[in-house]
Amino acid sequence: MSSSAGQCKGCRDDYRVTDAQIDRILSAPMFQSDICVPDDVYAERLESCSNCEKFQYGTTCAVCGCFVRIAAKYKDRACPKAGDSRWAKHVS
Repeated sequence: MSSSAGQCKGCRDDYRVTDAQIDRILSAPMFQSDICVPDDVYAERLESCSNCEKFQYGTTCAVCGCFVRIAAKYKDRACPKAGDSRWAKHVS
């Protein structure tokens, strides 16, 4: 059995997503639209996640498996950590 058995593909060493790849995704026009939070809210969300024990590999939320830098951009997303949510949906 391989060492990656039982792990989600985002947790395997052979499937790491780089900051450059995330930067490329975030440069898409949809991330410059009204579905996204303002920059100050985004910065606060990233700071909250960076101090969470569920933040792994510098990219990933261990609770839901999302790429934090992407999920934190969306107004309609909230921190998925049950009982200790670090940020809520953004209403504007």
